[in-house]
Amino acid sequence: NACSCLSAISPSTVLSAGWDCSFCLWDIRTKSTPVSKINLPGKAFGMDYLDGRAVVATSGRRTCIIDVKAAIHANIVLDRESSLKYQTRTVKFFPDGRGLALGSIEGRVAIEFLDELGIESGKKKYAFKCHRVGDTIYPVNAIEFHPTFGTFATGGCDGTVVLWDGLNKKKLSSLPKFNTSVAALAFNHDGSELAIASSYTFEEGEREHPRDEIFVREMQISECKPKSK
Repeated sequence: NACSCLSAISPSTVLSAGWDCSFCLWDIRTKSTPVSKINLPGKAFGMDYLDGRAVVATSGRRTCIIDVKAAIHANIVLDRESSLKYQTRTVKFFPDGRGLALGSIEGRVAIEFLDELGIESGKKKYAFKCHRVGDTIYPVNAIEFHPTFGTFATGGCDGTVVLWDGLNKKKLSSLPKFNTSVAALAFNHDGSELAIASSYTFEEGEREHPRDEIFVREMQISECKPKSK
C-alpha cells in the first residue's frame, strides 16, 4: 500500500494519502502515529492543499475536499464524482481556492468549481483535450499554477509542457519537447522559473528509457500571462 501523496503544510505538519484508502495528518515533532486519520472512498492518486483544506483524487473517480482544522483534526466536507470519464492522476486548487484543475489518464483537464461549499464562482465547469499526438492519447501527470497570473502549466507523458489560461479557456504557449514523460512541475515563488522533472512513468510498461532529469527553465511573461481580449 504505497504512500502516493505527501504534502508539508507547515514546518511540523505533514499530510499523506495512499493506496490503503486513507488520509493522515501527522505532527512530525512528537507523533509516531497520525494526529488524525480518515478513510477515503478509494486509492489516493493525487492531492493538493490550500488554506486549511486538502483535495484528494481517488480511484472510482472520486474527488474529496477535506477540512484540516488547526492541524489537529481532519474530516471530509465534500465527496463527489469527477466530471472526467477516466482516472484522475493529478489535482490542484486554483490559487484563490474557488475551483480545481484535474488531469486524467485520458489526456484531458477538467476545470471544476466548489459551489457546494458556498464558494461562488459564477463559472461553469468544463473540460478540454490536451497532450495528444495524432490518435495517441497521453496521460496528464502534473498541473502547476503560476503564483502571479493564475494560469497553469500541464505536463504529460508525451514529454511536453503546455501553459493554459483556464478561466478564459485559452492555450498560451508550449515548451520544447523533453526526451521522456514530464512527471512533475513546480514554479518558484514568483513564477519566473519552472522546475520540470523529466522521468519515464511506465505508461508503456518496462522498456529502455532516457535517464531521469530535472530542468529549471526561465519563464517569459509572454508564456504565462493571460492574453488581452
